[in-house]
Amino acid sequence: METLELQAKKPAPSKKDTSISGSEAVLEALLAEQVDVIFGYPGGAIMPIYDALYDYNDRLKHILVRHEQGAIHAAQGYARTSGKTGVVFATSGPGATNLVTGLADAMIDSTPVVCITGQVFAHLLGTDAFQETDVINITTPITKWNYQVTDATEIPAALAKAFYIAGSGRPGPVVIDITKNAQMQLFQYAGYSKCNHIRSYRPKPIVRREFVEQAAALINSAKKPFVIWGQGVILGRAEKEFKAFLEKSGIPAAWTIMGAGAIPTDHPQSVGMLGMHGNYGPNVLTNECDVLIAIGMRFDDRVTGRLDKYAKQAKVIHLDIDPSEIDKNVKTTVPVWGDCKETLPLLTSLVEKKTYPEWLGLFNEYMEKEKTKVINDELNPKGDVMTMGEVVNILNRLTEGNAIVVTDVGQHQMVTCRYAQFNKSNSNITSGGLGTMGYGLPAAIGAAYGDPSRPTVAIIGDGGFQMTLQELGTIMQFKPNVKILILNNQFLGMVRQWQQLFHGNRYSFVDITSPDFVQVAKGFGIAGNSIKTREELEPALKQMLDHDGSFLLEVFVGKENNVFPMVPQGRGVAEIVLSSDEI
Repeated sequence: METLELQAKKPAPSKKDTSISGSEAVLEALLAEQVDVIFGYPGGAIMPIYDALYDYNDRLKHILVRHEQGAIHAAQGYARTSGKTGVVFATSGPGATNLVTGLADAMIDSTPVVCITGQVFAHLLGTDAFQETDVINITTPITKWNYQVTDATEIPAALAKAFYIAGSGRPGPVVIDITKNAQMQLFQYAGYSKCNHIRSYRPKPIVRREFVEQAAALINSAKKPFVIWGQGVILGRAEKEFKAFLEKSGIPAAWTIMGAGAIPTDHPQSVGMLGMHGNYGPNVLTNECDVLIAIGMRFDDRVTGRLDKYAKQAKVIHLDIDPSEIDKNVKTTVPVWGDCKETLPLLTSLVEKKTYPEWLGLFNEYMEKEKTKVINDELNPKGDVMTMGEVVNILNRLTEGNAIVVTDVGQHQMVTCRYAQFNKSNSNITSGGLGTMGYGLPAAIGAAYGDPSRPTVAIIGDGGFQMTLQELGTIMQFKPNVKILILNNQFLGMVRQWQQLFHGNRYSFVDITSPDFVQVAKGFGIAGNSIKTREELEPALKQMLDHDGSFLLEVFVGKENNVFPMVPQGRGVAEIVLSSDEI
């Protein structure tokens, strides 16, 4: 690895150099990067930074979580709603290793986070000292970059580089591991300069005009073009450019779960969600389109199903900022490298203004079939048992699609992503690539700090909630406004669904017993309610949303309801089924 001196510009010395500690240099860097909130947990190896923070408390807000995993998930939620880089403090050893799940989650979901971990004294490295772990080698596969600082003079340049790498190009997590001696060391501080160039790092590939022209020619000659988009549109802050491209081209478009909200869910060209539990039409018609335009998405296996059966008839145009994604899973006919905020306007200028009424009508026909067989019963069930879909449907009406919706992982996640109404970008906060149970509650805390102007609703299953419910203590102490909606089916629902459908109803350790969640919340000073009947549902949701401060609402839903449609594992996307009878 190149030295920092070669990779980051040296700051210009100020007129009056001052001597500060490495810990103070860390905090000065955060102020210079306009950080306004830190999620963290103190410990021995990071104690000098926390001691310095005592004097910065009026300028830097620190949120004391109850577990380091809660810190990084909160930082992820903050980053996803604010569009800024989340910041985490953790100590060495178990403090650093408790970040690993969140780092892996942030890496696969391209979330910008800078984690600053304390480390034992430099002279103790490699001696198995108390609370020493090799955090650099542990986190190398799950970070965009990491670096260990052993000398305080490196801190300004290391952090400048960390923020630049985390937030530029395809975003991701960065770890800066700082030994205790470097935190305590005094040095002549010459100021902080942001990093905007690294010799060996190109965050945005050069846009090649000839490929944009080839893509436009394919689109203009297409009879059945289809757009699929992902989170890259949101990360690139290209929502306006994307909408302009869609409305000029007239092409039907479907989203991945990470791309939801880039345009309003009810946009007339939006035909639904892709993937294993996506909508019927977008999955089936992927294998009937003649040109497939993928924008800011990575052809994840949950979107493609069997690759040997995926869109074999189509010419594929792939717009992505990360060249490594091109041809990784799906062979591309025309690659369009670059930031979609730059490439989309170029493409829009070259595509012809068209409409595809018959092609769009086919998507609508499939949607009507899906409504008849799945959606109507999910949103307006006739039986006494409540469904997850009807809860989300009423929530849509009450929030008018303007809430930040944070989900944990499981059946409730798929139902929410299918049925939630999103009128604004940066509204769907979920763990996509890693599927991390326990993500929902801490991510919602961070999301509430990232955009306090909108209500934050955390929709969580009874299983995932119990993984990180200690973060109710964070809510109790710091009082972010988080509405917690537990959809309780008294099972680990997604695993149970698979055991029912593919393992002969052999329910192996999915019947989970839960505490009285309302009483648990009460113990943390958080108001709550629990309901079991449809008549209670809308008044209870109103009570939750209108309550001044955080509130927990538990809704008991059907124990053995399944999420459909579904692409069974090992099948192609066109083999999507609408009920268990078709498996």
